[in-house]
Amino acid sequence: MSTPTKTDKRQQRSTARLFATQALFQMEASDATLDDVREEFETHRFGAEIDGETYAEGDLDLFRALLSGAVERQGRIDKLTDAALVAKWPIARIDPTIRALFRAAGAELLSGKTPPRVVINEFVDVAKAFFPDGRESKFVNAVLDHMARDVNPEAFA
Repeated sequence: MSTPTKTDKRQQRSTARLFATQALFQMEASDATLDDVREEFETHRFGAEIDGETYAEGDLDLFRALLSGAVERQGRIDKLTDAALVAKWPIARIDPTIRALFRAAGAELLSGKTPPRVVINEFVDVAKAFFPDGRESKFVNAVLDHMARDVNPEAFA
């Protein structure tokens, strides 16, 4: 077995972010528990083959951290998101996929382990995967930039 390259590790982290967004969406849509959704993704998505298509491997540690961080800090993340949104447009009115994305990104921003600009870029790419027309990715970029500046203003000095 070969050692993963830096590119492989980056791709695994990107995949973990995408899967975390999907898992958080699934939790909200189905009222599934964190443990149930995490197990389903780890067993049936990471590197699995479904209908002849092979899903990417992902960074399990990051995936788990994003899920648990989003659940544990959801109140704080939602307040950060609300502060970044225009008045009278609370997070509850946002598309559920984007809401899940903001929660996963918020968990990573609050962890302080990844530079904020990297988090923003990665989750803008996640938005592009779900919404290829580009409008939503611009919206995601603006909101995440605001959130990141609230969480870590010195990173933007």
